[in-house]
Amino acid sequence: MNRFVLPVLLAAAALARGATPELGQLDASPTLFTVMAAINAAGYDADLASPNNHPLRNAIRAELAKRNIPCLPALKEFYEKHRNRSATFDLSQYISFALSSSGPPNFTFKTRDLDVPPDASVLSGLVPLLARFYKEANIPDLWQRSQPAINQYLERYHQPIADAVFQVNTYLRQQTSGFSGSRFQVLVELLAAPNQVQTRSYGTEYTVVVTPSPDLRTFDIRHAYLHYILEPMATRNEEILSRKRALLDQAQRAPALNDVYKQDFLRLTTESLIKAVEARLDHHPEGVQEALLQGYILTPYFSEELVRFEKQEQSMLVFYKDMVQSIEIVKENQRLSAVDFTGKVPVKMAPVQQPPPPPRPSGPDEILQEAEQHYLNRNLDEAKKLYLQVLQETNDNPRHATAYYGLARIAALDNDPETSEKLFQKTLTLEPEPPVKAWCLVYLGKLALARQDPTQAKQYFQQVLTVNGASLQAREEAARSMQAIK
Repeated sequence: MNRFVLPVLLAAAALARGATPELGQLDASPTLFTVMAAINAAGYDADLASPNNHPLRNAIRAELAKRNIPCLPALKEFYEKHRNRSATFDLSQYISFALSSSGPPNFTFKTRDLDVPPDASVLSGLVPLLARFYKEANIPDLWQRSQPAINQYLERYHQPIADAVFQVNTYLRQQTSGFSGSRFQVLVELLAAPNQVQTRSYGTEYTVVVTPSPDLRTFDIRHAYLHYILEPMATRNEEILSRKRALLDQAQRAPALNDVYKQDFLRLTTESLIKAVEARLDHHPEGVQEALLQGYILTPYFSEELVRFEKQEQSMLVFYKDMVQSIEIVKENQRLSAVDFTGKVPVKMAPVQQPPPPPRPSGPDEILQEAEQHYLNRNLDEAKKLYLQVLQETNDNPRHATAYYGLARIAALDNDPETSEKLFQKTLTLEPEPPVKAWCLVYLGKLALARQDPTQAKQYFQQVLTVNGASLQAREEAARSMQAIK
């Protein structure tokens, strides 16, 4: 169940700035919720005193303590028997179990026993206990009552994840996210110990689980998304990369590098490329040197190749093969032989041209940017005040259009569809920029669907496809919405 495509108005209100997560990309899992409720009741106390816990964790623990749960003694015994000395690994095995489970009410494994991840397989005895706990503790009731808190937390991540995915797709020129049949998903789990980010890749599903934290873990999620995009490219070019494997000897000299990368050249290649991409995306050229000293030996090479990538028009999916074929073992060995992986010896690299930072906005543009940030943080009163200020300080139609677009979205969030529709219509009369125009039409289509006018909705969605300069996300959303109209 995707939180942002349930009621039509909620879907319209959740869209923002021309980029939305894919279906299923951001959610919470009733299976993971049940597993975490069970182990919390059974003795899972990791970081229970941390101020970074979500209040829902203590609320659920208190509620479970009041209930008569006949299977609880057996559940406690099971948990103690499988408790791990490391709190992180203790949580990790239960996350693996949840992601391998078919979910309520039976919680059996999705695949054959031979295909179940080892850390989940050792918990196979939890299956019948969890089925009993789900029923005896009335977890459906707790899950339903937890929805407001879960939805509120999901909303915090919605736009940042949308922006991160859009940033990666735009830079790598991805027309779609991932390979056919694959799926990237972020699950938020509020009953787990705070400050955790764990990733799993099972079959065609790549899942990131994040727990409560004072700061959003957007960088970690973007990093995982880069793995999701780039790992299949390495696998597709495994034969080419195997001919470059001699470079792995250089990585053995890096004491800070995890042994996994010292043994797996494909993983090392992908991580090196990701570090280079992140340095480009974040305008942090020093990140290339930092990654190299950690042992990601191909980061300098990929950093130079990304300059070449940016100057041509192919997607990374097409460019990748030529990029890895062009790795010269002799040249890279010469470069790497001069590196002291325990120190900070500079590495001679070709000059890397960093993308120039965007000009700092001023005047009405600065106010609009600040208003947008308040909108994303759901400080709606402050955002509304700033959008109205722009209307007073300038007569520029495109800026007025952006301000009315912001006010229209605020009205949508305030469950005022009539005002929202009028403001979106007003935006369209003021020469909005193409991305804003396209998303106004998407919103108007959603609002037409909400008032049960599919004919009008379809007309709006069709107009989106004719807007020259509309974002790919707006076009995809319009196309999906048209397909859903019966």
